[in-house]
Amino acid sequence: MVNRRYLILVIGPTAVGKTNLCIKLANFFNTDIISCDSRQFYLEMNLGTAKPSQEELDSVPHHFINTLSIEEDYDVRKFEKDALGLLDKLFQKHEVVIMTGGSGLFADAVVEGLDEMPEINPKIRQGIIKEFEEGGLSFLQAEVARLDPEYFDQVDRQNPQRLMRALEVCRGTGKPFSSFRVKSKKERNFIPVKIGLERDREELYERIDQRMDQMIAAGLFDEAEALFGKRHLNALQTVGYSEIFGFLEGKYDKEEAVRLLKRNSRRYAKRQLTWFKRDESITWFHPSQEKEIIKFLKDQIG
Repeated sequence: MVNRRYLILVIGPTAVGKTNLCIKLANFFNTDIISCDSRQFYLEMNLGTAKPSQEELDSVPHHFINTLSIEEDYDVRKFEKDALGLLDKLFQKHEVVIMTGGSGLFADAVVEGLDEMPEINPKIRQGIIKEFEEGGLSFLQAEVARLDPEYFDQVDRQNPQRLMRALEVCRGTGKPFSSFRVKSKKERNFIPVKIGLERDREELYERIDQRMDQMIAAGLFDEAEALFGKRHLNALQTVGYSEIFGFLEGKYDKEEAVRLLKRNSRRYAKRQLTWFKRDESITWFHPSQEKEIIKFLKDQIG
């Protein structure tokens, strides 16, 4: 008899309701949750990344939350290796494991593998870093939008590392970065079952705004201020922190920082959905459809 292993992947935009559903699914299937949310890896970043509460973390075993320091160098290829190694261990105990998050690239790396990228002359990267230091994030955004509009529609535009990586490939090869993302799937020793969570745009945006108000009330500005001296680190180049760093640098007032936090979080959610919607193997549900979701998963697993 074939040993069947199933990885249930629960994806969706920020604030859609993934955490609550995944805890219910983990209890139903008596299994563990792997986070593929690259922002939740970091110990120092709590409020701005909307991690599960301590009570939620204690309710079922979670992995890859609070496992790294923002000082550590970590990327999607390392995550792919680490997650696959963990899955091999978990599948010795469980037929089903749940993975969830809003980082599409990290989810794809585990389920499908990463595309092979061309080697680029390091001098090109060095030149781009210098241009970034002089022109800032807006320079990177404009260049990637010009050279690879397809990738620009999907990328986290607040993440300079991803923008620089795309730009160096565009310049080094003369071809769009997206042209190398051919999605040649790797063989895996598990069967992925993908479900997506979505809400009406107005409902989702209202939840995003409400959650941001809750984060701010809980001390998000204080958390960002404590990390201000390390704002150059890659982990902190993200929505939820960069807007407050701009306020702390005196670029605008607190009211404007709050407006930007909400606006950029809504834009981030829109980009997440753009990324996920291109995958036709995802079956979509509203988070309230718990019975339908469980029935679908049981039918898939058999």
